[in-house]
Order: sequence, then structure tokens, then C-alpha cells
Amino acid sequence: MPLLNAKVQDVFDEPACEKNRSKDSKARKNGCSKPLIPGAAAGGCAFDGAKIVLQPITDVAHLIHGPLGCEGNSWDNRGSASSGPTLWRTSFTTDLTETEVVMGHGERKLFKAIREIKEAHAPPAIFVYSTCVTALIGDDIEVVCKRAAEKFGLPVVPVNAPGFAGSKNLGNKLAGEALLDHVIGSVEPNDVTAYDINIIGEFNLSGEFWLVKPLLDRLGIRVRACIPGDARYLDIASAHRAKASMLVCSTALINLARKMEELWDIPFFEGSFYGITDTSEALRQIAKLLVMQGADPEILERTEALIAEEEAIAWMKLAAYRPRLEGKRVLLNTGGVKSWSVVHALMEVGIEIVGTSVKKSTPEDKERIKQLLKDENHLFESMAPRELYNMLADGKADIMLSGGRTQFIALKAKTPWLDINQERHHPYAGYDGMVELVRQIDLAIHNPIWMEVREPAPWECQHAVEEELTNTKSENETGYVLQNFVGAVAGSFCKR
Repeated sequence: MPLLNAKVQDVFDEPACEKNRSKDSKARKNGCSKPLIPGAAAGGCAFDGAKIVLQPITDVAHLIHGPLGCEGNSWDNRGSASSGPTLWRTSFTTDLTETEVVMGHGERKLFKAIREIKEAHAPPAIFVYSTCVTALIGDDIEVVCKRAAEKFGLPVVPVNAPGFAGSKNLGNKLAGEALLDHVIGSVEPNDVTAYDINIIGEFNLSGEFWLVKPLLDRLGIRVRACIPGDARYLDIASAHRAKASMLVCSTALINLARKMEELWDIPFFEGSFYGITDTSEALRQIAKLLVMQGADPEILERTEALIAEEEAIAWMKLAAYRPRLEGKRVLLNTGGVKSWSVVHALMEVGIEIVGTSVKKSTPEDKERIKQLLKDENHLFESMAPRELYNMLADGKADIMLSGGRTQFIALKAKTPWLDINQERHHPYAGYDGMVELVRQIDLAIHNPIWMEVREPAPWECQHAVEEELTNTKSENETGYVLQNFVGAVAGSFCKR
């Protein structure tokens, strides 16, 4: 526990974070996130954050040391994709029972589980995750992992991020610390070139990094390690020999990028692959950093030629959608890097942003949004479900882009909705990804189902017609006959 406390305090003291540096020493120790509410931490604890960052390493066995529920609640909660190994999708847990907790059999069962995984799957490494229960009873996973590594001859990496340690974001950073302490730098590659880079904070959601990697391949740039999306253990272990890094999600792994720069002199920049302009700028920045690190300057010319070619193709494809989408209003209820990168991407095709959430955004993210929107009233920290519903029901937005948690608010308001978060099924990165994003927005907004669901229900029409007839009919046979035809008239009215 003292080791965990020391690591947490080290993560809170992040020199590369402007928000962190603006606090006094006392406030800095408290971190950036609001305290967790007991009973409401599911899906947002430090353990979950660590699992999100590390599970996309596809050839590693991920072993959860704790009760079954911890693995059951965190398995497969992201849309990361793999181009090869499938071991990362196999669930491993020690499944501690009450008796084993009381009798102190946790460490023994953990050692046995590591041995079983080694014999059955022979992975290049095993990651062992601490949970609330095993941390509270004092199981020392550091010692067990060290002993198992010596015994079985493979890396066994302890990930000390129990849920009670803090928020999901803290868990992201503790996972980065685990990689620094036990993985990165442990393997020396024999194929180092002047064009090797790392992509940090890219999770390959729905395989979207596969839309970007071919661009880098055409430039002769090799991705030494994509951390963590579609990663392999040996790639990450040799990531310290890259010449430059691109940081995609600073809120998750800025500590990893900053410490790799300090330890191995790997410069980094923060960028985005969402949108045409941002993708082009990211390619330029990568090329510039490589030249600064000794690469041939001719890569700058090749990069500009590639950008010109790809932008022309992308704009030609987007031209078909502009007349249908220009002036459409989008409410963006997400956070982090997407709060500004997607804003920029949509504005490029003439879509109006009526609001964007900045709940998970850094001060740098917020500043970018202010420069893009020119109106701070379009920024909101968080919006209550009732407010979201009222905004959509009043017709102030033509579509909402968000995660699955708020989709039913949009559907109840009879407003088109598109998943932009980790559960999505379409890749939106790079030039082709931007075209796909616009295509999905167009399909959602112009789906004929919305005309149907917005029509008054038949019983609502009948009630309106009945009221009209009641006010106009006389007490005679004609009125009685008209009354009998209310249903037919109402049905005809609704269809019109």
C-alpha cells in the first residue's frame, strides 16, 4: 500500500500538465477528478482505467486477481480491434471466494493461475491486475509476479491499480507507469531506423488506426509501437528506441509520453487523426520531429505531396454530402480529445456545432474549442439528462453525437443519434474516416424513420378530431353520423 500511495502522488504531480502545475502543492495531491460516490464507481474506477489502457495489447494474457465480478464488469468494454492475436479477448481471473479471502489463500491461488496460463497458452507475457479486495487483504502481487517470472521464465507484470485508488483517469496513468517500470526498455531491437515512431494513447477503436497506418507506410515511417491499440508485447518492450512520439489522448497517458522523453530523449507532440486538417497537420508534425532527430529532410516534401493527394480525394468525396449537411446543427456530448478534434472535423464540411461537452477535457482542449467556436456559451461541463432532452425536443439540434449512455435521451426526443465513443462500430480516423463519419451523419439525419416517429399517434389524432366535432356538431342525426366516422377521419388525417 505505501508503494501504491507513492505512485499515485507521483502521477498527480505531472509537470507536462498545465492544469496540474497551476495548483498549489496541497491541491495537487488531491488529483483532478471528483471523489467517487460509493455504489456508483462501476465502470469508472482505477482498475477499469488500467484495464482499458492495457487490454488492447493483444498477445498478452490479462489476469485479474480478485472476485469474478471485477473481470465480468470490465471485459470487452471497449471497441478495440486486433489484426492478429486473440488471447487478449480470453478472460482470466483467480475468482477468489469468501473462504479464500478469509483463509489468506489469495497469493497461492494467483501463483497457480500464472502457472496454468503459462502451460496452456505460452504467452510472451502475463499482466496481473490488483483489485479492491486483494489490495485490502494485503496480497502482494509485486512479490508473486517477481517469483513467478523467475520460476516460469517469462515476464509477469504487476498492475497495481485497485479500484479504490481513484478514478478511471488515474487508472490510465497507473497503467502507463506499469509499462514504464516493467515493460518499455526491457528488449533491445536490432532493426532500429531513423523513421521509427510511437503512437501513444491510440486505442484502435473499430480498427480506425488501420486507416492511418497505410499513410505512414507510404511515407516510409514505421510505427515501432502503437500504445495500446493492436499492440504486441515485444513492440512495446522496444518502444524506447523510437525517434519520436505522437500523443493522441493526453488525459490518459501524458505521463508516459513525458517520461519517455526524459529517459530516452524521444520528443512528442499532441495531435489528432480526426478530420482532414488535423490528420494533415499530424503527418507534418511527425515528419518534422523525425527530421529534427536525424531523418533525411526529403521526407518533408514527400509528406506534403501525400497530403495534397489525400486531401484532394477526401474533399471530392465530401462534396457530395455538403449540400445535404451544410447548416445542420450538431450537439456533441463527449469529452477528451474528441471534444475539439471532432468539432474541427465537422465544421470543415459546414456543420454547425450548437454545443460540446468539456467534462473530460484538459485546459488545452478547452482553449482549442474556444478558438474554433468563438462562443463560450456552446461549451458545457455537464448537462443533466432533462436539459439534454429539452434541447433536443425543442429542435435546437438536428443530431446528437455521444456515447451509448445518452442515446436513449435522443431517441426519446425523436432526434437522430450517432455513437462517437468507444462502443462505435465505424472507424472515423484519417481521411477515409472523416468521409465515413460524414456519411454516417448523413444516413442518420436523413433516415426516413424520423418522419414516421414524429407524426402524431393515431389516438392523438382521434382525440383532436373528436374535440373539433364536439364543438361543431348539432344535436341531430347528421351529428350522430359524423361521430361514427371519427375513426376513419382521424386515420386519414394522420396519414396526411
